[in-house]
Amino acid sequence: MSTDGHSHGPGGAHSHGPGESHGHSHLAHDYEIPALPESVDIFDTILRDGSQQEGLSLTVADKLRVAEQLDHLGVTFIEGGWPGANPKDIEFFARARQELKLSTATLVAFGSTRRAGVRPEDDAVLANLIDAGAPVACIVAKTWDRHVVEALRTSLDEAVDMVRDSVRYLVAHDLRVFLDAEHFFDGYRNNPDFALSVLAAAEEEGAEALVLCDTNGGTLPDVVGRAVAEVRARTSAQLGIHCHNDAGCAVANSLVAVQAGVTQVQGCINGYGERAGNTDLSAAIPNLSLKLHIRTIPTDRLERLTPVSHHIAELVNIAPNAQQPYVGNSVFAHKGGLHASAVARSADLYEHVVPGSVGNGTRVVVSEMAGRSTLAMKAAELGLELDGEVLGRVLDELKRLEHEGYHFEVADGSLELLLRRATGWTSDYFTVESFRVITDHGESAEGTTSAPLGVTTEATVKVHVGGERIVATAEGNGPVNALDAALRGAIGPKFPALSTIHLTDYRVRVIDTGKGTGAVTRVLVDTTDGESVWTTIGVSENIIEASWQALYDSVVFGLVHGA
Repeated sequence: MSTDGHSHGPGGAHSHGPGESHGHSHLAHDYEIPALPESVDIFDTILRDGSQQEGLSLTVADKLRVAEQLDHLGVTFIEGGWPGANPKDIEFFARARQELKLSTATLVAFGSTRRAGVRPEDDAVLANLIDAGAPVACIVAKTWDRHVVEALRTSLDEAVDMVRDSVRYLVAHDLRVFLDAEHFFDGYRNNPDFALSVLAAAEEEGAEALVLCDTNGGTLPDVVGRAVAEVRARTSAQLGIHCHNDAGCAVANSLVAVQAGVTQVQGCINGYGERAGNTDLSAAIPNLSLKLHIRTIPTDRLERLTPVSHHIAELVNIAPNAQQPYVGNSVFAHKGGLHASAVARSADLYEHVVPGSVGNGTRVVVSEMAGRSTLAMKAAELGLELDGEVLGRVLDELKRLEHEGYHFEVADGSLELLLRRATGWTSDYFTVESFRVITDHGESAEGTTSAPLGVTTEATVKVHVGGERIVATAEGNGPVNALDAALRGAIGPKFPALSTIHLTDYRVRVIDTGKGTGAVTRVLVDTTDGESVWTTIGVSENIIEASWQALYDSVVFGLVHGA
């Protein structure tokens, strides 16, 4: 790596204090921005850096399954963890040798350089990297002089020797070596000679890739682009980029880095990681592939992006972000009437890529903002034919109901039943004559009800099925559970499909809190038949009535699709 003929050592005349700005005046600016690369290596670090996210904890079995999904997607490298750092990572690398059959990706072991004052052959971290069995070792080194002096408490010259010795030692043991240049952009701003000398030492000893890290996550794209281009002009090694998202720029910084000469992008599917997370590869990959036309994962696997993103979210037990670019459930959903109307004519008017190209899909979300085109699209999606006059009536009804507190955007099941009824369809499964709920509070030993010994809730429903009047009573854990049990007792024998339908969630929201206990409440019920999930809604000043509406719709919807 060239330093433009300057003879200054790591701590030489061009060192600056943390508050100083050198403006790079001593560095050459005659570099050329390289042409975009044909391909970029994708390096996923969920199993190491991503696992540092607050609330994210993976078992060894989880880590193996996540690795399988990443390989299924087609990433180039999977960083498995830090062997020797904890029992979990020790077990992971041991099991990975036997259980992990990677077809596309290469497993990477993470570690650090040797410790200050310790010979490479005596350093436990380097020994663990060799013993891990992974073909690639990614080692982290300080490139910010302040960290060397204040955190490592050693000299800048020793820090460079730590990198030089460690890379040489690992290469001699037949490992491919990547160097993670920690805090590179801060270090390069503060003392560029030292930061560059660390990279030069790694390259001279055979490091295959020099990864420039925005560890604090606060660097902006123009600074990243300029720094990467200057480094690119001084090395023939592969450059990588590793960004954190503290300033919301991790993906943008990664793209700018590629445009300036980087050919390895590190990050995590779904952007997991400490603090604000790492570069979200779920966005970086399609931006590189679809926008910049750079090969990342195999082309025929790009449509796996959304399923893999959601699968990994389930494995790490973190709910997917509906607004996450490219892979979120809502990012190709159209709610506004004008938007939906335009999409009906030409999808690219409001969809920047074809949703299916990343495994996602277009959805029409119906609310009081909807127009006729939106309703028509939703009806067509359900296989229903509604003429203009009917659409107008449905739209008026929809707006009236939403004004009362209904929210059909999140109640797909109730919306479908509303549209079906507009065609003249009626539910002939059963009709409800009446229902009632009774709650009894048992008395305490003192003869008061302030501390009841028990609470019993009983519901009775009277329904008509095929001309037969049926009365059923059931007890339950609260009024909704009791009503559900009574209804099932009444109609269950007539509709065996009901046995596969189960309520999975129940949510209540008070709409107009100013009325206190007399406020209108909105109830949402999620139901599943084991294959699909639907949501139904009820709204009333009486919470039992609102619950019954949502429960009734959930059962009818399930019978429509499963009876």
